[in-house]
Amino acid sequence: MKVVVAHNRYRSELPSGENIIVDLEMAQLEAAGVTVLPFLRSSDDIPSLSAAQKALLPISPIWAPAAQKDLARLLRAERPDVLHLHNPYPLLSPWVVRTAHAHGVPVVQTVHNYRQVCAPGLYFRDGHACHECRGKAFALPAIKHKCYRGSTAQSAIMATTLAVHRSTWRSVDRYIALTEAIAGHLRDYGITDAQITVKPNAVEDPGPPPITAGDGLLFAARLSPEKGLGLLLDAWRRHPDGSLGRLRIAGDGELRGLAEQVAAERADVEYLGPMDRMGVRAALRTSAMVAVPSTWHDVLPTAIIEALANGRPVLGTNLGGIPYLIDTAGFAVPPTVDDWAAALPDALKAAPTLTDVARRRYLDTFHPDVVTSQLLAVYESLAHRRS
Repeated sequence: MKVVVAHNRYRSELPSGENIIVDLEMAQLEAAGVTVLPFLRSSDDIPSLSAAQKALLPISPIWAPAAQKDLARLLRAERPDVLHLHNPYPLLSPWVVRTAHAHGVPVVQTVHNYRQVCAPGLYFRDGHACHECRGKAFALPAIKHKCYRGSTAQSAIMATTLAVHRSTWRSVDRYIALTEAIAGHLRDYGITDAQITVKPNAVEDPGPPPITAGDGLLFAARLSPEKGLGLLLDAWRRHPDGSLGRLRIAGDGELRGLAEQVAAERADVEYLGPMDRMGVRAALRTSAMVAVPSTWHDVLPTAIIEALANGRPVLGTNLGGIPYLIDTAGFAVPPTVDDWAAALPDALKAAPTLTDVARRRYLDTFHPDVVTSQLLAVYESLAHRRS
């Protein structure tokens, strides 16, 4: 079986769980005997584009003509069974769905966010959840609030893109909804049950967790407001210095200054800086628990799957896909400082007893052997229908 995997990689300076998942999934498919044909673009390449290419950037979310030409050439040469789309913005455009269909190739898309409706894809604005554009034919509130990159012009382009491609998204042959909550989001958008398969992501098996349970709490994520670092630090500071053990913070982003400030103020907070996956894995294997204090409806945080794979329970908020991921391998509490301050001591005390529960949750639900077989079944059903 031949599968084109189409993805616009997010900027490398901002850690992206989606980039990680796409890379892992391609490797898992190849290990299962699938011929993977990567069709990738990267936002890192934008500064090096020619003047003519940069002139076309404003319309690329809508059409991206160079990408369509390259994709058509690939489809004619390779005649794949399926095209699997992840993120199309900004250099691929949802138009790749139309290009694939024009060549008789069915399309699968994994839904990693809420971008069919919400311009930034987060349902999050100015520090709180926002659903103003849900149900609207044109996302005018996104322009009013400058939701896309803080720009009225870019928000207008993205709102136009969402309107233009409403029929495009509804023509996708099969959606991979990472949780039942995302399936509900798609149904609300007008996608039929026949177009939806619920399937989570997987990370590779790091092997059995360490015998020792580790110490303290690890936060490893992009340091942006919706990831909840401020919430975690406010709750942590409700307790005397050293009473909860150690809080380690790994990552980079606009809240880096806050992480550095609190680490300088308290002996029990350590800012580790930006880290690659292996560095994060080493840090979490020495920690007792992982914190995921997201204040947006986080779809399926890779940090939680990594924690479970390494036998580490999770303290998360009760938003999005987080409670589904954690299940009994940790605690999901409301995203308030009071709730988190109350939960921290009990969660950290219970963490050593949940190592085996966390590892079992991973093996049963998020191991590549489990998840890849589900994805192959989707591909095979579409390829069979096409033939």
